[in-house]
Amino acid sequence: MNCLYYFKEKTRSRKQNSAPTLKNQNNSDAISQAERATQSSCSAPSPRSIPELYEEKGHNLRVFKFAELKQATNNFNRLLKIGEGGFGCVYKASIKPADGNGEPFVVAVKKLNKDGYQGHKQWVAEVQFLGVVDHPNLVKLIGYCAVDGERGIQRLLVYEYMPNKSLEDHLFSRTYPSLSWDQRMQIVLGAAQGLAYLHEELEIQVIYRDFKASNVLLDGDFKPKLSDFGLAREGPTAGRTHVSTAVVGTHGYAAPDYIQTGHLTTKSDVWSFGVVLYEILTGRRSLERGRPKSEQKLLEWVKQHPADSRKFSMIMDPSLENQYSPTAARSIAKLADTCLVKNAKDRPKMSAVVENLKQILQISVDGSPPVQYLESETVEDKPDKEGMGASESAKRRLNHLAKLTEYVGGGGGGRFMMMQRSKIG
Repeated sequence: MNCLYYFKEKTRSRKQNSAPTLKNQNNSDAISQAERATQSSCSAPSPRSIPELYEEKGHNLRVFKFAELKQATNNFNRLLKIGEGGFGCVYKASIKPADGNGEPFVVAVKKLNKDGYQGHKQWVAEVQFLGVVDHPNLVKLIGYCAVDGERGIQRLLVYEYMPNKSLEDHLFSRTYPSLSWDQRMQIVLGAAQGLAYLHEELEIQVIYRDFKASNVLLDGDFKPKLSDFGLAREGPTAGRTHVSTAVVGTHGYAAPDYIQTGHLTTKSDVWSFGVVLYEILTGRRSLERGRPKSEQKLLEWVKQHPADSRKFSMIMDPSLENQYSPTAARSIAKLADTCLVKNAKDRPKMSAVVENLKQILQISVDGSPPVQYLESETVEDKPDKEGMGASESAKRRLNHLAKLTEYVGGGGGGRFMMMQRSKIG
């Protein structure tokens, strides 16, 4: 997946503090502390910044020695590598509790790639944000390591271990089991709750800025947790509508208004969430070059199969094997469409998305009446009452043909494919 990362600052000197820089941080697109004080001098106190909150809560993080993590990963053995990205490599490791008592436990160690897209600035951001936030749908940061030596800097992060990889792995890779409909619904709900917490439940608003399937990790029970906060930003303060910043993110997920203007808001995250909703439904990536041209861009392809049309079932992930609620699936698509409206102000808040998803989840649990659609027609092509002169025997023959086509597998393009009621279990 191509990235949009680019930076205005030159690489810093290697003579840096061995701990995250929290004060006097050179952040060209952030509001200065002096400006915060000016804004709040004649009004209610402004929310504390993330660095200020970190000074209060950051002591809960564990500071690791480099030698300790080197030993835990067997000198960063390739056999223990479980992931790789713009930041660097992630290794599975086993560490002892901080007090030295008790059994070792499994963690994930992320090691900064000195030549990676992200750098010390993003490493600091991740330590600060994850040192402040606390939510069951956000990955837990256990600690960090920062060493400056003659051979360069070493920057590492230690997280809780997520045994079931990422949402991306289960949606797009044949190596991992496909997710059931119920699992997908629980995952999108949990991810939405994580975003809602960042946007609306903290002392200061946080914009995640890189919501995508690969950043939704899954624990042993397939509960989702958002990870990788290196691109997270504080939201606009009182009296401001957006944050102006360099455009970073991932192609296929970044909101078009953000790409065009550099104006970042929580609604940028809402757009990205809408993209992932369609990935959940279809089992397709936001961009797939190997498909026919009309199907390469997910959002353009699904527009050809609206939620209210008779062709909608054609976009559903075949790996679901028709085991899903048609009514809930259409509702998910409609919700995704509201997240993907062109005008950012018209997109819903994530708290509203959460409530909507809870209602849709109830539909999946309660079940829905059988739905049968002929794929040869759209809603707009449906004949009017004056043209409905077909005999009952003709209708029966048509329905019989449709059922036969479904059981054979719809090899002729699925023209008469039927959507059966999902089995919820």
